[in-house]
Amino acid sequence: MVADIAYLQEQQQSISSMQKLFEAQRAAFRKAPIPSADDRIEHLKALKQAILKHQEALITAINEDFGRRSADETRLAEIMPSLEGIHYASKRVRRWMKPSKRKVGLAFQPAKAQVVYQPLGVIGIIVPWNYPLFLAIGPLVTALSAGNRAMIKMSESTPRTAEVLEQMLSEIFPEEQVAVVTGEADVGVAFSKLPFDHLLFTGATSIGRHVMRAAADNLTPITLELGGKSPAIISADVPLADAAERIAFGKAMNAGQTCVAPDYILCPRDRVEALAEALHHQFTAMYPSLLNNADYTQVVNPRQYQRLQSYLSDAQEKGARVLPVNPANEDLTGTRIIAPTVLLDVSDEMKVMQEEIFGPLLPILPYDQLDAALDYIADRPRPLALYYFGYDKAEQQRLMEQTHAGGMCVNDAVFHVAQDDLPFGGVGDSGMGHYHGHEGFLTMSKAKGVYIKQRYNGAKPIYPPYGGKLLKLVYKLFLR
Repeated sequence: MVADIAYLQEQQQSISSMQKLFEAQRAAFRKAPIPSADDRIEHLKALKQAILKHQEALITAINEDFGRRSADETRLAEIMPSLEGIHYASKRVRRWMKPSKRKVGLAFQPAKAQVVYQPLGVIGIIVPWNYPLFLAIGPLVTALSAGNRAMIKMSESTPRTAEVLEQMLSEIFPEEQVAVVTGEADVGVAFSKLPFDHLLFTGATSIGRHVMRAAADNLTPITLELGGKSPAIISADVPLADAAERIAFGKAMNAGQTCVAPDYILCPRDRVEALAEALHHQFTAMYPSLLNNADYTQVVNPRQYQRLQSYLSDAQEKGARVLPVNPANEDLTGTRIIAPTVLLDVSDEMKVMQEEIFGPLLPILPYDQLDAALDYIADRPRPLALYYFGYDKAEQQRLMEQTHAGGMCVNDAVFHVAQDDLPFGGVGDSGMGHYHGHEGFLTMSKAKGVYIKQRYNGAKPIYPPYGGKLLKLVYKLFLR
């Protein structure tokens, strides 16, 4: 009981501090509402240098939070894209900030029109546990590029990363510019209820619904980066070795704990067994051992591990063939390591086909005609990503036009997220809104339309009292 009271008091104190921090950021924004391009670029450059300075500490912290996280995956999937995003934005922010000239109709001349891009104010960023650095830094780069201030709520599942990130950011930004918020679920709920000028949430669809409800009370605009079951479609003639190596990489990275990881594969029925063999070969080549292999990441915590094990048990009980890829035949008991696992003979009654997997389990479903595969996808919630493997350009075009997903790769997986010049965002159950690159700048800016007139008033002929030859001429010219 005493421990419970102390916990509640600690959480309430965190919430109170967070609310004061929000008010401080809002007050600071009112004093300096439009940072110059030079200021924004300096902020981005300082962020880049801080990441480089703290990269080893960040790698260590993420590894500690996961229990074992591949250092190379942290470099490749978190640090490198964060730095590239900073580089991309800092080279373009001056151009993005320039007012956009627009046309004024003849009836309203002489006048000018333009769109001015203003910072929104204070941006809230809710970060998941699976990529705790990249999914904090990416939105932060967007917020700073657009001239905003930012509060970052880190996941309670990655406390060490939150600690290092908070220390790193405090060295280069005052709290009224950029601040890190930590705490359990109660703090996260209170965070989502703050009247931010924009709120960006990355995480599960189920939690995203709650975040959106909380934001609605304040009419806070929101970007939701969710997930879902992202399919990979195998064509009738693509070389299976080509598809398998790219799918295996996208699935095994971070042990499948990636929102855009291939969730399941739709494969021509007569190629299913051969694809399973090709995937087994590729997983084996990448991870000849699992138990002490620093290249292979483990599941982040016991709760997620038990969830994935329950999916496996449920699939087996309902008739699936479960094919783990454990080349050294190691005993993984007592660890949170789950081998890359191909599942055949799966059905929609299995949990693994009902929920986003978010782990290294990979079901393969057969199809007889491509139309049937497209119908299967269309009958389900729209995914965050869709992957097509086939070299027929007409079929590639068909897939681009006839499927809906947040993003798409043709003959690859997950790499579209790292393209800074592409918008990133979901659709339907997989989210709403975009960030990354120019689209991110627009998301976190107010595009304010401005109509400018000087001394001469060309509209005077249409003022009351109505009538007269000039108004008749106006009607003749424009009512046509």
